[in-house]
Amino acid sequence: MEFDVDLFVIGGGSGGVRAARIAAGHGARVMLAEEFRMGGTCVIRGCVPKKLYVLAGRFARDFREARGFGWQVGETSHDWNALVSAKEAEITRLEGLYAKGQASAGVTVVKSRAVLEGPHEVRIVNENRVVHARNILLATGGRPNLDHGLPGIEHVVTSDEVFDLKEFPRRILIAGGGYIALEFAGIFRDLGAEVAVIYRGEKPLRGFDVDLRDGLIDAYSKAGIRFLFKDTFIRIEKTAEGLIGHTRAGEKLAADQILFAIGRAPNVEGLGLEKAGVALGKDGAIAVDSASRTNLSHIFAVGDVTNRVNLTPVAIREGHAVADSLFGGPKGIQPWQVDHSNIPTAVFTTPELGTVGLTEADARAAFPVVDLYKTSFRAMKATLSGADDRVMMKLLVNPETDRILGCHILGEGAAEMIQLVGIAVKMGATKRDFDSTMALHPSAAEELVTMRTRTARFERAS
Repeated sequence: MEFDVDLFVIGGGSGGVRAARIAAGHGARVMLAEEFRMGGTCVIRGCVPKKLYVLAGRFARDFREARGFGWQVGETSHDWNALVSAKEAEITRLEGLYAKGQASAGVTVVKSRAVLEGPHEVRIVNENRVVHARNILLATGGRPNLDHGLPGIEHVVTSDEVFDLKEFPRRILIAGGGYIALEFAGIFRDLGAEVAVIYRGEKPLRGFDVDLRDGLIDAYSKAGIRFLFKDTFIRIEKTAEGLIGHTRAGEKLAADQILFAIGRAPNVEGLGLEKAGVALGKDGAIAVDSASRTNLSHIFAVGDVTNRVNLTPVAIREGHAVADSLFGGPKGIQPWQVDHSNIPTAVFTTPELGTVGLTEADARAAFPVVDLYKTSFRAMKATLSGADDRVMMKLLVNPETDRILGCHILGEGAAEMIQLVGIAVKMGATKRDFDSTMALHPSAAEELVTMRTRTARFERAS
C-alpha cells in the first residue's frame, strides 16, 4: 500500500499537536484533523480559562484583605461579560499560536472531523475523502459525563458551556466531587455567587490525600460554600424564577444555573474504532500499552482518550514519546516511554492544593512502616489581613530508606511549590536531603525543610 502520510493525528489538543509537531520536525509527512478549535480542552474550555477565572475571583479577596495592610479600597464590582470577553480574546490568541506552530513545523491541518475507515484509512468528513496513513494517532480527549436518564437534565450546563454563560449566576448548584466541581465552586463563590455542591460520596476529591480533602472542606465551608454529601439529584425543574434541583434526600434547591461536573469519559463515540479493529478497555477507553500503542502496531492513542493519567502535561509527554519513538531514529533518538509515577498535580481551588507521590492511605498500604511529618499554620498574609487562611504541609517518608514517598500542600502557592518539590521526589530525595537544605525565610515553603520532628509513625499490623 502507498501511504499519503506517515502519521495522521486525529485531535488538535495538547497531545495531538505535540506529536504532530515533533514528528514533522523529524521529517515525517504529518496531517492533523481537528473539528472544533485548536488547543483542545485545556486551552479552549479547561485549564487555561479555568485558571484565568480563578485569578479573577481571587481579586475579591485581595480587595478585602488589602485594608489590613493600610490600603483604602473603594467600592468594587465585577463585570462577568468583560471577563468572558477577555478570556475569549486570550484563548483565541493561544489557538492562533497552536495553528502557527503546526504550520511552521510543516504539518497539514484540516478543519474537519476525521474518523477511521479501516486499519490505515482515515476519512476526512467535511471533504468526504480518505487518507491512507502509515501510522495513526488518536488524541480525541474526553467529554463531560451527563446522567441522560435524569428528568430535566436538558436544563444543566457542563464545563464545556460554563465559561460562556450569558449572565452571571447569583445562585449555582454544582453536582460532583472531583477537582473540576471544586474549582468551579471556588470560582463562583469568590465572584459573589451563592454556591452549593452536591456529591454522592462522603467526601470530595476521591484519590487525594485525606488532609487535603478535609482542609479544603473546612476552608470552603468557612467561605460560605454549602456541601450536601451522600446525596444526588433525582429531578431538575425549570420554573419562571429559575431552576429547582430535587434531591434524593428530599432537598429542594433553587438556583439560576446547575453545573454538572460528574467526571469525564473518553471521547471515542463515532470514531470508527470498530472499522479499524481498535480495542477498548473495560472502562471504555482506548486500550494501550506502555508505549501508547493499541492492539494494532501502527495505531497509537494518547491523553484522556486512554484514561491513564488525565492531565495536559501527561498528554503532551505521551505525544512527544510516540513521535520520537516512531520517527526519531535517524537523529539518534531511541524509543522511549512515559513514566507515569510521581506526577505533580495541583487543584486550583482557593486555597490551592498541590500533591506529588503517594497519599497517606496509599503509602500505608504499600509499606510496612511510614513516617509522617506534618505542619499547619496561619498564612503570613492572614496575620494583618484578618483572614483565617491556613497552610498545611505534610511529608510521608519511608524510614527504611529515608526516601520521600509523598508531599501534600494546601495553601497559597501550593501549585508553584509542588512543581519544584516534584523534581526532588522524582530524583529520589530523602528526608535528610530536605533537612540539609537551607531554609528561605520568610516563606511558607521553608516549612518543607524545617519539619524535623516526626508527627506520627504508622506501622502495619502483621
